[in-house]
Amino acid sequence: MNAPDDVELPSDWEDDDQPDPSQRRGRRMALIALGLVAVLVLGVGLVVANYLRGINDSYEKRTVVQITRGASDGERPEAGAGRNFLLLGSDKRSAEDAKSQGVSGQRSDVMMLVHVSDDNKEVYVTSFPRDLYVEIPGHGKDRINAALAFGGVGLAVTTVENYVGVPIDHVALIDFEGIQGLVDTLGGIDVKIPQDFEAGGHQFTKGVQTLNGEEALTFVRERKQFSDGDFQRNRNQQAVLGGIAAKLISADTLSDPGKLASTVESISPFLTTDEGLSGTAMVQLGLSMRSVRSSDIYYLSVPHSGPTTTSGGASVVGTDEDGMDILRDALRTDGMGTYYAQYAGAY
Repeated sequence: MNAPDDVELPSDWEDDDQPDPSQRRGRRMALIALGLVAVLVLGVGLVVANYLRGINDSYEKRTVVQITRGASDGERPEAGAGRNFLLLGSDKRSAEDAKSQGVSGQRSDVMMLVHVSDDNKEVYVTSFPRDLYVEIPGHGKDRINAALAFGGVGLAVTTVENYVGVPIDHVALIDFEGIQGLVDTLGGIDVKIPQDFEAGGHQFTKGVQTLNGEEALTFVRERKQFSDGDFQRNRNQQAVLGGIAAKLISADTLSDPGKLASTVESISPFLTTDEGLSGTAMVQLGLSMRSVRSSDIYYLSVPHSGPTTTSGGASVVGTDEDGMDILRDALRTDGMGTYYAQYAGAY
């Protein structure tokens, strides 16, 4: 796809429609935020104080960023009920890989808004199509996944806040190595495969299949095997996230301090969060959500119209403002339960 004619992409921007070496494509993750909701529930059931400190120490290995809004970003939306987290997936490369591939920076093919209900009993995960054509402060209209490349985590947060009309309380970003390590640390995850297909040397069979880290990443990046491409890829991302959450919430994980510590250890070096999402805050968050189970996590897609083409010839996904107004109200008033009952699977 080409960029809209009114937007200049960074020099390292990578066009998905250009042929890539298989190794490079293997690292273009369409998912990498999938472990973050799992991170949100890492504290569930952590009531034994003598190993909380060790988990906290491991978590502190993450990168911390400060989120600010610039003068051109507009006013921050007013707070509503419940809490909102932005989960980002980055295909950031190591310094060696970036040099060898002639690229720099990072892009996010994955954005998920996580709304935790005011009573801490339900979690709603809403995925954004990566090509959703929205306003990016200071850059005009572009695909939503361009925000991270243009201005880092801060601009990604501002873009989403402006679009959904509610403030983002915390943000977390993880790169591809973190997800692969997380899945492998958990001993693999069970994922529902929508159809038979082969990709990256791996065979995927319709039905529930146990995936290791490499297989999970291959599964979530695949789009050309599906008639609805990126939209099915979003659903696949959610299926892997569900598998991660189920494994993390399971009794055997929560009751094993060593497994919990190594899980946090595996993901922390690849994790970036805002400064307010400290290890202590994560434990407190987990404890506040200790009643949440896999069946209490609900998955949606942000309202959108179909694929369209900009005046410059770029392929993008159009917005649905009427549908967004309904979602915005549900997020602001903590009415996501009613919204889910009416609109689950509508997009």
